[in-house]
Amino acid sequence: MPLPVEAVLFALIGLLAAAAALVLVPEYYPMSRGLTIGTALVSALLSGLVIRFTLAGGEPAATLVMTAICTGLLTSVPARPDLAAQHGSHRRHRRHAA
Repeated sequence: MPLPVEAVLFALIGLLAAAAALVLVPEYYPMSRGLTIGTALVSALLSGLVIRFTLAGGEPAATLVMTAICTGLLTSVPARPDLAAQHGSHRRHRRHAA
């Protein structure tokens, strides 16, 4: 598979990882969405290129799977579960005593 096609697939993997992180656990990412999306895109492109050249472009399916795994792991780096635990989930509705 040509490198430009794989680069587009790597970018799609990064966007999907960012979307999944922001939709599934948004309380873990209190910073701007741009940081999460940028982290996912850069990690997908870099890990995809490193894996592609490490495997010598042999198996595209293995390259994409390994890129998705690395992107998921690296996208979790800016996550802040400690802050989410302190402030509680934004999905919980608290009742205030009157």
